[in-house]
Amino acid sequence: MNAIAQVPPTERLCPTRKLGTAWLLLCAAFAIHTADEALTGFLAVYNPTVVALRERLGYWPMPNFEFREWLTGLIVALVVLFVCSPFVFGGHRWIRPVFYFFAIVMLFNGLGHSYFTVLGHTVSSVRFPRPAPGFYSSPFLLITSVYALIQLRRTRLG
Repeated sequence: MNAIAQVPPTERLCPTRKLGTAWLLLCAAFAIHTADEALTGFLAVYNPTVVALRERLGYWPMPNFEFREWLTGLIVALVVLFVCSPFVFGGHRWIRPVFYFFAIVMLFNGLGHSYFTVLGHTVSSVRFPRPAPGFYSSPFLLITSVYALIQLRRTRLG
């Protein structure tokens, strides 16, 4: 009996299909998270945090945002990510580092929102009522980014 016949049909799915599904799930979680942040006043915490860090450190590399430019930037990023889906499903090698970066950033994003919810502040001068803006969608970011990293590892190229 050959080795392929011994593998259950569910395991015979093209590895890039699972990878592509992980990509789409992470994109969807990011879209939900963007809406969560927009609806819960994320910039009211983010911008004062950036200002406080600049005052304390003398320099901080993150910009302040107006709502419209922030949301437009995130929507453009989401469109670009969704447009890249065929490259993930197609197994193109160049997209893998992009996918790793995306998954790791989203993992830390979800962890950050959870951490700051527990603390009740970002820096000592920027407090907010709990939960932190963007917290409700953080579990989706955490779950989908871990799933994405697992699929990336399972489909690594040699």
